[in-house]
Amino acid sequence: MLHLTPDQNQPAMNWPRLLSRRRYPEQPQLHVVTDAPPVRGAFVQDYDRVVFSSSFRRLQRKTQIMPLPETDFVHTRLTHSLETACVGRSLGRLGGRLLLEESESLAKELPHLDADFGDIVAAACLAHDIGNPPFGHAGEDAISAYFRSGAAEPFVRMLTAGQRADLQQFEGNAAGFRLLTHTYAAQSSGSAGLGLTYATLGAFTKYPRPSTTTDTDRGTGISEKKYGYFQTEAPRFQEVARELGLLPKAEDQAENGAYYRHPLAFLVEAADDLCYRIIDFEDGLKLGLIPCREGLALLRALLSDAPGRQASVEWRDWREELGYLRARLINRLVQQTARLFADRAAGLLRGRHDEPLVQQLESWPQLAEMNRLTTEHLYHSRPVLETEAAGFEVLAGLLDAFLPATFDPQRSARSRKLLQLLPAQFRATGPQQQSTAYEQIILLTDYIGGLTDQNALDLFRTVRGIGLPVSR
Repeated sequence: MLHLTPDQNQPAMNWPRLLSRRRYPEQPQLHVVTDAPPVRGAFVQDYDRVVFSSSFRRLQRKTQIMPLPETDFVHTRLTHSLETACVGRSLGRLGGRLLLEESESLAKELPHLDADFGDIVAAACLAHDIGNPPFGHAGEDAISAYFRSGAAEPFVRMLTAGQRADLQQFEGNAAGFRLLTHTYAAQSSGSAGLGLTYATLGAFTKYPRPSTTTDTDRGTGISEKKYGYFQTEAPRFQEVARELGLLPKAEDQAENGAYYRHPLAFLVEAADDLCYRIIDFEDGLKLGLIPCREGLALLRALLSDAPGRQASVEWRDWREELGYLRARLINRLVQQTARLFADRAAGLLRGRHDEPLVQQLESWPQLAEMNRLTTEHLYHSRPVLETEAAGFEVLAGLLDAFLPATFDPQRSARSRKLLQLLPAQFRATGPQQQSTAYEQIILLTDYIGGLTDQNALDLFRTVRGIGLPVSR
């Protein structure tokens, strides 16, 4: 049964508004949910728009864990995003179905709630890593470290505290929200970004606050762990929050920009958590980095299989059993997580819960142990550490070349050549004084953050004179 909050007078979000089909930044009258959705609904269109975007395609050559994998069974950001979207769709549909079964009034008002949940969560999951820079999370650390360094100090000193925080705590989630909602001047087409629905943008934003939230203002919930949008996108997120009816964290924070999550963001987070914990673990086993016997035993324990349990088939290879165990485990955890979501839905609508769903599963201790093994044997393996170290040099080197060129008042020959390497949409438009220093820097991080691992490495070698592209 649904757990109702004891304070029924507390403001609450509501599902009809949270499922807004309006597209950012269009301004027609609020779309009314009908009983007969089109064959290809608005949220399915969101999914398709992400799939066909160039930013999503580039995830194919961005590191998930193992750098530039040459084996076909190791995941990239692209395959991770696709699998997360599949799990997210199941979580959304199962969670929505449970809510419909337990509320006759909701079933009458929103008869297609389960399908909408599934489509929204799938689209948001598909885009959840779209703003990540090259070299995985180490890329975020590398960009942050550069903007905290002495080399960047002459350029960041002119910025506001919030603008500096955006750069010195660079966040792929915020870069993703910008990518989904921003259209560059050289590509202006009358819409903004991918033109996604407000519902999908809300579910995408796992951290609905700016980088300027101070430690004293910040709570302990998971939605406070990171931030979700840059200063450049603050007005956009405010509009998304108003459209969806998101609850501000405090009366005085509606303008400050800290909100409770869209409830479906918890399912997006859960899909990502389940996929990276289980599938990274699977990659570690297949690569021979995690001991096979120990890994398979842990998976069987998670499934409560007896040590001597016999499978219905004889495995020709332990990898076949691994795939079977992984599939069973994901299915079981999806069922359990959807149940948790439905049980907490009323509280989520009132901002009553702010902890990851997977951490509330009975199997959380085993999942935590799985993550420990993955961290020890895979995340800290030599190939990963070497690539992360190289990522610091590559991204810092690119910023150290292009940033001074951007602000070179003399526009030296070297600076002009470097700036001509930037695609038109990543250059400040018009005279330099028409774009603020912050906007020019953000455009540069858009470009560098959007590169694939290999593109970034090739460009770094080029600007450093280490190697030149081979003519074809």
